[in-house]
Amino acid sequence: MARSAGSKEKLRRFLLANKNEIVTARQLQVASGGASEWARRVRELRQEEGWPVMSDKDRADLKPGEYRLEGDPPARGTYVFAGSISSKLRAQVLERNGYTCQMCGVAAADIDESTGRAVRLHIGHIVDKDHGGRAELGNLRALCSTCNQGAKNIAQEPPGWTWLLSQIRRASVDDQRKALDWLRKKLEGA
Repeated sequence: MARSAGSKEKLRRFLLANKNEIVTARQLQVASGGASEWARRVRELRQEEGWPVMSDKDRADLKPGEYRLEGDPPARGTYVFAGSISSKLRAQVLERNGYTCQMCGVAAADIDESTGRAVRLHIGHIVDKDHGGRAELGNLRALCSTCNQGAKNIAQEPPGWTWLLSQIRRASVDDQRKALDWLRKKLEGA
């Protein structure tokens, strides 16, 4: 007797059949076979398998309860599970980075101008995994959704001391004081 597909497999099939179309939470629940944990299965597709499933938290043009698979998901087995970063390590990175994106400087819960939604921070590698980077505190940084999407395997080298100092020197005295205050707060517990 053939075994029926699980809720995640049913969601995979439904999303692929409706690629680039807006689908509702209700449609996803029905497609999952009525699974009570359908939303968890969608998160697993996004986080563990790298599926580009967008929601209202990612795109301003989607309403709450709307989702869209944007493009093709990665081939099975080619996406490296981002879950290798523990909750403790994630918390350490966010705390160290002052809950701000290290590329553009927006803070968690600020409004992202490109999406009109509250900023969500992710943990990104400085030296990407594909280039030998490891999931350790010194190689991780907080990134907003927008910068994290743009950074895909094009991880920039962090600015060097000389460049950073030149930028601080160019800033107004008021901004230099703000930078100093920020550094003091950041490094208090270091």
